[in-house]
Amino acid sequence: MASNRGVAYIEPGKVEVQSIPFPELVNPGGKKANHGVILKVLSTNICGSDQHMVRGRTTAPAGLILGHEITGEVLEAGGDVEFLKKGDIVSVPFNVACGRCRTCKEQDTGVCLNVNPSRAGGAYGYVDMGGWIGGQAEYVMVPYADFNLLKFPDNDQAREKIQDLTCLSDILPTGFHGAVSAGVGPGSTVYVAGAGPVGLAAAASARLLGAAVVIVGDLNAERLAHARKVGFETVDVSQDASLGEQIAQILGTPEVDCAIDAVGFEARGHGHSGSQTEAPATVLNSLMDITRAAGKIGIPGLYVTEDPGGVDKAAQHGSLSVRFGLGWAKSHSFFTGQTPVMKYNRALMQAILWDRINIAEVVGVQVISLDDAPRGYHEFDAGAPRKFVIDPHNQLGHLRKVA
Repeated sequence: MASNRGVAYIEPGKVEVQSIPFPELVNPGGKKANHGVILKVLSTNICGSDQHMVRGRTTAPAGLILGHEITGEVLEAGGDVEFLKKGDIVSVPFNVACGRCRTCKEQDTGVCLNVNPSRAGGAYGYVDMGGWIGGQAEYVMVPYADFNLLKFPDNDQAREKIQDLTCLSDILPTGFHGAVSAGVGPGSTVYVAGAGPVGLAAAASARLLGAAVVIVGDLNAERLAHARKVGFETVDVSQDASLGEQIAQILGTPEVDCAIDAVGFEARGHGHSGSQTEAPATVLNSLMDITRAAGKIGIPGLYVTEDPGGVDKAAQHGSLSVRFGLGWAKSHSFFTGQTPVMKYNRALMQAILWDRINIAEVVGVQVISLDDAPRGYHEFDAGAPRKFVIDPHNQLGHLRKVA
């Protein structure tokens, strides 16, 4: 049997590349998965959501194989797979979905009812998401393959554009979902909280949807500089000027049409002193302040039900001090939850293939080896303005750059 290696969560602050079992066509419960395929992983990305686990901010167990952003080549297909064959290059939505339940049939694949015995929704390599083995590895098994996988139309073209196409598994659809659910359209003024990869993907999506002005806010000067470099307005929320005041300096008014939370539950406060302290409801409350009456707020940023490192007992159970009365008074709409990737990935693939969006440049894709994954996690956690893409089989060496 072939060997396999993957990135394992060891303890807070530490990941390690280990030898792991070669995948089989078997689901986490031990039942045969003849509907699945085994992929040779072509690229697999480090996600901000992975960092929450690695920081010890979830109940993830030691030894969990990480990785839910996967692009790969079909190596073996189960007997029930009809429309994929060996050698096809495919994008894997991070949602594990059966394609048969009520929510899947309604395109809500982020909350499939059949792939996780604990609750609705499954994902690869993630805590409490059904036990599916992660894809930051050389090989991975993907179930319900005919339903889940997005096949690229041309393998050579897929390899040529892999730095952009690798973003289809999560980050680009997630950013796009945030923009769509915030109501972004032609002529919109948009504020995106967070200049990390998801925030930049949301900003790029807002631009694709026709926004007039996209403003990105963050505490990290290096990330803000990168956001300006790729064409967005920025605000530094570590400054003592309020968010509304900084937006007014750009727009002439302290409010926007649409707002997107790309930060999530590990948010910090605003202002010079506040930015030194974690305040998990800060982003949500600030977005209600600066979003116009009857505006919408998209929330692709992650919020969890259990946070061992929460600032207080309420936060440890996902209970935050949100000014919901303000949102009610302003007739805001809020949209939360995992992104149903399949709702968007085919159209976004076309946007990439026809050069309508340069997502790799916007999010700062940097290709690294599997052995360099621990370094990638460390640099990403330190705030590097990059999206680290792992090349498990050293097939993308021509795309690597020295950091």
